[in-house]
Amino acid sequence: MTVVPADTSAPADAASTAVPAAPVPALAARTLAVGGSPVRDILAVTARPEVINFAGGLPAPELFDRQGVADAFRHVLEETPGRALQYSTTEGEPALREPLAARMSARGLPTGADDLLVTAGSQQALSLLAAALLDPGDTVLVEDPCYLAALQVFGLAGARVVPVPGDADGPDPEALADLVVRERPKLLYTVPTFQNPTGRTLPAERRAALAAVAARHGLWIVEDDPYGELRYEGERVPWIAAHPDARDRTVLLGSFSKVMAPGLRLGWLRAPAQLRRACAVAKQAADLHTPTVNQLAAARYLAAADLDAHVARVAGVYRERRDAMLAGLPGALPEGSVWNRPEGGMFLWARLPDGHDTAALLPAVVRHDVAYVPGAPFHAGEPDPATLRLCFVTQTPEEIAEGLSRLGRALGA
Repeated sequence: MTVVPADTSAPADAASTAVPAAPVPALAARTLAVGGSPVRDILAVTARPEVINFAGGLPAPELFDRQGVADAFRHVLEETPGRALQYSTTEGEPALREPLAARMSARGLPTGADDLLVTAGSQQALSLLAAALLDPGDTVLVEDPCYLAALQVFGLAGARVVPVPGDADGPDPEALADLVVRERPKLLYTVPTFQNPTGRTLPAERRAALAAVAARHGLWIVEDDPYGELRYEGERVPWIAAHPDARDRTVLLGSFSKVMAPGLRLGWLRAPAQLRRACAVAKQAADLHTPTVNQLAAARYLAAADLDAHVARVAGVYRERRDAMLAGLPGALPEGSVWNRPEGGMFLWARLPDGHDTAALLPAVVRHDVAYVPGAPFHAGEPDPATLRLCFVTQTPEEIAEGLSRLGRALGA
């Protein structure tokens, strides 16, 4: 029998490659509509080490309690490795939820461990709330300006985002009431203490008025509090969640990112039972549970270290850095600019005189090896192109002075 060699001159799949492959299905429309974070984009552009970067919202890494955190991880991995490296419950480790609940109770909001859901940072808590509360087309009310990543979350959920008019004290209660009647929103999102981006704090009277509107008209309030412990001066203002009118309709978000370390990715939400259970279901679909070892290490840190003393040390340093920025702004910004004096947190909000566009000015500013975040992307409504956000906690007072000197030269060029 004669064997005929196979023809190897053409690829085996020649027939299939002769027909053009069909395109894959398109991405979800919501991912194309929302886009990325302008802050992240700016940070990528300004990653050069010579840039003094006031654009980020990063805690000062030299102030992390590295030894305390390392000791906490070492303890749980040596003493309870099987538990630390195992799956955990969706709601979070009781060893962490219990001291968290005790801290909240001590600050005037009676809380039990079962009132809390531990999340991968408070950012995930926002995403879970959107999944639990929002259907495409639902309306969400926000502060104006508003935390950027919250706008991203609500956009990905397909919500219609409407800004609430306000003033230096935050959203106006009468305007809120009018919008609730007209728009029938699901929720109001607010960062009432040392807000990102403005650094402002809502007074107690304004918080009570917002709570009253929520009670009268039927509205969820999402109260995001990642910065509240970073107070340098003034008296602490009670949470909206502690107000009698709002206790059954407020979700309070918290985080260790600004007081312990953001790399732990530990946050939590406190919510009424039905909504909390819905968020737990959403979390099961997202990641099953927050990393066990991180939770147990944080619980050990709370038991073995003095978090309040650590936060007080950090706040003292941040106050010096805020003061350095306030001292240098008159010489850095054009005449006629205005800015606020935050009592805590990480950010300062400024506005240049009419006619200035901080986004258009940024490339020239970056060429002087300094950076800020233009204010326009923080606005859910009509943007104000003359605004900008400055983060003052990551640099030393000497670096802040040099950065503001560069900023002054850039804006005066």
